[in-house]
Amino acid sequence: MKSKLKIGVALSGGGVRGISHLGVLQALNEMGIFPTKISGTSAGAIAGAMFCAGYEPKEVLKIIVETNYFKFLRPAISLTGILKMSSIEGLFRTYLSHNDFAQLKTPLAVAATDINKGKVIYFSEGELIQPIMASSCIPGMFEPIKIGNKFLVDGGVLNNLPVEPLDGTCDYVIGVNCNQLPEESNIRNMKGLIERAVIMSMNYNVYSRKAKCDYFIEAPGLGKYGVFDIKKAAELFQAGYQETMRFAEENPSIAELTNSPKPQPSL
Repeated sequence: MKSKLKIGVALSGGGVRGISHLGVLQALNEMGIFPTKISGTSAGAIAGAMFCAGYEPKEVLKIIVETNYFKFLRPAISLTGILKMSSIEGLFRTYLSHNDFAQLKTPLAVAATDINKGKVIYFSEGELIQPIMASSCIPGMFEPIKIGNKFLVDGGVLNNLPVEPLDGTCDYVIGVNCNQLPEESNIRNMKGLIERAVIMSMNYNVYSRKAKCDYFIEAPGLGKYGVFDIKKAAELFQAGYQETMRFAEENPSIAELTNSPKPQPSL
């Protein structure tokens, strides 16, 4: 008999390290754990959207490995960012052609930051691609995304583990963090100092939400990968997969979440 448990999975941001989320989802699926709702920030929003659309985790990995993302990037003529996030919209439309939260096979919530009001905005209905781009809009690198009268940037600025959309709607919540901070004995320049300070701030808002998770998965060693180190995609996938399998061995109670209904595959 299939379980009626409602299982939520919250996926953090972390640049290309978010590929490890696909390994986590692959391992959970092999254990018979299929999320009934996903929430995500930045890279977690992208991985979550593809999974919720019905793509298998390994299928998404294949897409990532075979796609030249840099050809989609365009410079921005702006004081608020050096690249245009909107130039990537065509790539998202290739794989999320319906562009509609309602058409997803598994419910999804996406977190973004309203840069003017300084608050988190959650999207779970209506147009899909614009909120995903807003959630992934790294401040300073990309121009903010305008949705309605709001200017939005990366959701990880204020909430890098969006468990709130799962609170009260799921029986169990699994939090997954890929934005690990490595130890650093010698920060060599201002760029390194700023990047480390940003990751520390984002990790703080992750760990402040850890208590809201029934299970919390964080693959060790992800901090050694750069946020744009796309050539390490297969390694990152494997890191998430192996850590989830190890986590299950040390936390056998997670087996109680098995036999959840499996989402239908994408067409």
